Order: sequence, then C-alpha cells, then structure tokens
Amino acid sequence: MTATATTSPAVLAVDLGGSAMKGAVVDGAGRELATRTVPTPDQDVVAGLTRLLGDLSGLAADARATPVGAGVVTPGSVDEERGVVRYASNLRWRDLPLRDLLGEATDLPVAVGHDVRAAGVAEQLFGAGRGSDSFVLVPLGTGVAAAVVVDGRVVTGFTGAAGEFGHIPLVPDGETCPCGQRGCLEAYASAGALTRRYAAREGRVLTAEQVVAALGSDPTADRLWDEAVTVLAQGLDVLTILLDPQVIVLGGGLSRAGATLLEPLTAKMDDGLAWRDRPPVVLTELGDRAGRLGAAVLAFRAAGRSDLDQP
Repeated sequence: MTATATTSPAVLAVDLGGSAMKGAVVDGAGRELATRTVPTPDQDVVAGLTRLLGDLSGLAADARATPVGAGVVTPGSVDEERGVVRYASNLRWRDLPLRDLLGEATDLPVAVGHDVRAAGVAEQLFGAGRGSDSFVLVPLGTGVAAAVVVDGRVVTGFTGAAGEFGHIPLVPDGETCPCGQRGCLEAYASAGALTRRYAAREGRVLTAEQVVAALGSDPTADRLWDEAVTVLAQGLDVLTILLDPQVIVLGGGLSRAGATLLEPLTAKMDDGLAWRDRPPVVLTELGDRAGRLGAAVLAFRAAGRSDLDQP
C-alpha cells in the first residue's frame, strides 16, 4: 500500500508470547496509535498471528495511518536474517519460516525477531539503556532471558540463540527446569518458578505477585523469594564479570516488586563480587511496551525506513 496525503506511515508490531499476543500500530514517532491483545491460540499460531495483523491493519486505517511494514517478535531461537524461528518450545515451532508466511499473508515487508533482543533494542533507543553502548536487559517473567548489548550492538550469537540467561545451570543437582536441564536460573528466579515451587510446597497456587505480597507473613513465600533472589544475584554476578556492562536493566513481571527485589538483590550481588564493584541495577523504563516497540523498530527497518532508529 502507498501512503496518501491524508495518511501517515505506520507499522504493525506484535510481541508474541506463550499465552498472549500483544499488538500495536506504531507511527514513526514511536506512538502507539492503537493496540490489541488476544490470547495465543493453542493450535495454528500462524493463523492467529495473521488474523491479528489483519485486525491491526484495520485499526491503522481507523487512525488514518498506512501500514508500511510489520514486525513480530517471538521467544525461542530465532534466525533474524532469514526470518526463521529455529525452535520455540512453548509454541511447538521448529524451523518455521515465519517471515515468509506472514509476508505472503499480509503483502507487507515483515521482520521477525527475538522478543527479548527486540526489547533490548527499544530500551537502548528509548528506555533505561539510552545513552549506553554496553548494557544487559533481563526480563523476569514466566521465563528468564537476556538482551546483551556490546559496543552498541545486540549480540545474537552464531545460531541466533544468544541471551538464554535463564538456562545457565547455577544450582548443582538442582530442580529440573522445563528445558530439561537441572538447576537452571529460570527454575528458581522466574515468575513461573515461584508459582510452581510454592504450589509444590503448600498444595495451593499463588501467582508470583501473590507470593511477593505474602512476604513477611508467609514463611514459604519468604524462603522461596530469598532463594530466587540469591540465584538471580549469582547469575547477574556472572554476567558482570563476563561482560562488564555499564548498567543492568531488569524488566518483566517480577521487576514490579521494585525495592523488594532491588534491595536484597544488589546486596547479594555486592557480597558475591570480591574485587570489583557491581554496575548499577535499574528497572525498565518501557515496561511491557518494550517488546512491541522493538518489533516496531524492526518493522520500519524491514520497510527500508529509519523512523525509530533515533530516539
């Protein structure tokens, strides 16, 4: 489609998660002109994505905007250059040519990216990583991953699987992680882990938010939170020594705990670092918008435009 004098260019951006697909129409100034969130289908996720992109295209027309591209970011191992999702366990995808499938369905240039790395791009341009050429973004949600920015570039890795911070095994002979390994950081320091581990001990289900709310009055919540923060501190100390980042940015649902997370976490990080200071640890400025905004940046780039490449 060609923009007319009465419309402005925009992109369709989707942050695809295991339980929800969060979409937005984003203009060249980074404004979300319209949003729509729908559940991720249990079957045929590609068809669900296609429908959502169609809905967003209609919302763009209502907002007097013309889509010039689309961006979809997804968990898993992603070959961003080819637009192929190599493996995404929650979505049951392996070697899926997502860019080509969505490009054929929408007749738009499509970018496919990794959700956390795309969020890192957004934080670098518009959020807590602004002005830094070296930082790590760690979203603490159902799972845990990391966007690693070195010398101003997001590290993708040889196979596109860089940043699987949650699957660093830190607890010897520890609990089994959904990935099949034992003792992974994600098996202790994620929202999903808090819910699962609390239910295993108390026989009832609390969300991670409810576990945090119970701190100080529930010994099980206190113990599991302390274990989660301890393991996370160990992992962040490893990242600190390995990468020497200027700043560490925390996002995801657990970051909403604020000082309840940051105060014990930074104290434990300090205890674990004998010969160097830790970098500042801050909270995301973009929150759950980071993935969508990162998808929008990728979409404008796919369309040959640099609208969002400068904050």
